[in-house]
Amino acid sequence: MKQQQILDRPSEETTIDVRAVPRPARHPLIFDTFDRLGLGEFFHVVSDHDPRPLHYLFDVKYRGAFTWDYVEKGPDVWRVCVGRTAQAE
Repeated sequence: MKQQQILDRPSEETTIDVRAVPRPARHPLIFDTFDRLGLGEFFHVVSDHDPRPLHYLFDVKYRGAFTWDYVEKGPDVWRVCVGRTAQAE
């Protein structure tokens, strides 16, 4: 599994493995990455738990502007593909 540093714009190869990120920095890093996405672009989030609370925050902050697709659902690793479908309302 390849982990890529966050550059000016994420690519389909971008993976944020939050298991290696300090807890207070996780959501800001994920939201910053999403904010840099162009329409139709996406990145992956890897976690050691189901990131349902993060999905809720995306729904509040980016309602109707994102996709959320589970690629892997535990029990030890969860991987979610997050994409931009529109600009946030």
